[in-house]
Amino acid sequence: MNQLKKRYLSLDVFRGLDIALMIIVNSPGKEATTFAPLLHAKWHGFTPTDLVFPTFLFIVGNSMSFSMPLYETLSNKIFFSKVIKRTAILFLLGFLMYWFPFFDSGGLKPLSDTRIFGVLQRIALCYCFASVVLRFCSTKGAILFSVLALLIYQVVLVAFGDLTLAGNAVLKLDAWLIGENHMYHGNGIAFDPEGLLSTLPAIVNIIGGYLAGSFLQKSGQNYKTIARMSLLGGLLIVLALGWDLFFPINKKLWTSSFVLLTIGLDLVVLSVLVYVLDILKKTKWASFFEIFGKNPLFIYLLSELLVTVLYQFTIKGNAAYNWIADTLFISWLGGYLGSLGFALSIMLFCWLVGFYLNKKKIYIKI
Repeated sequence: MNQLKKRYLSLDVFRGLDIALMIIVNSPGKEATTFAPLLHAKWHGFTPTDLVFPTFLFIVGNSMSFSMPLYETLSNKIFFSKVIKRTAILFLLGFLMYWFPFFDSGGLKPLSDTRIFGVLQRIALCYCFASVVLRFCSTKGAILFSVLALLIYQVVLVAFGDLTLAGNAVLKLDAWLIGENHMYHGNGIAFDPEGLLSTLPAIVNIIGGYLAGSFLQKSGQNYKTIARMSLLGGLLIVLALGWDLFFPINKKLWTSSFVLLTIGLDLVVLSVLVYVLDILKKTKWASFFEIFGKNPLFIYLLSELLVTVLYQFTIKGNAAYNWIADTLFISWLGGYLGSLGFALSIMLFCWLVGFYLNKKKIYIKI
């Protein structure tokens, strides 16, 4: 039981670190004055921010390594009902978040212009497909699926488009399937970085997290285990950098080289956390991030809804979001430190809500 609790501590802290960074990068005071590491790469390339979302998928897989064995005794019918129910809830929450606040000056906001795919939607779809793979395939089968998925994805992107923003196959499939009005427009054109086609390689991030979690449970938290995980992580990073020469690392296309790089980095980070928290038992610093890790999806949704609400209200003719960032932070801290300070304030507000929930032992699971 103690080992299980330690593993959950490492997982909670890993998840909490990721959620905290996710809130910070999603709510800068001003993007134009945000420190470069807190911005996504414009197209090809990689920044620390690009690691945030794939890490969350990796952690979902890690959590599944604890829950999936409990499903082994269930019939296929019950298994699929549970997986489909959770998938539908996650997907619907993501969709409603983009539709929120549901009403505008003309009444009910039209669904015709609401984004369909997004962060929670990708988590939902990846969870669903990864669950099926891990249910019916052995470890070797899951690894084989992962290799084929990454190779096939590269072939499809090259065969049906190019690797530019306007000409890639991810955009083409989404435009044909759901139409441009339902796609993300933040890059200047209709292109969704969480599009349907790029969900295929993202499934591998969950499988990677699952296999890492299973390995930890079987091998135990010891020096030999973290050494193997670190070495594998390093190898994947080297392979990713080599693959980058032919198939560039690109978060928005979720390229196969990007998948290998992010899994490799996650293995290294997880190894460090297991070493510090479970072997050295240095846990005092971890309680802050553990708060985020115990209610991750709720706190993430809270942060996104908070930002949306701040944009809906105005103060002195400006959106409350911009007025608070400019007046309370940027005006006296300057552009870059002010933008960071505002983002940290959003993160700390969400932490306080999480702290209250944890104190009341309220854990919202989906």
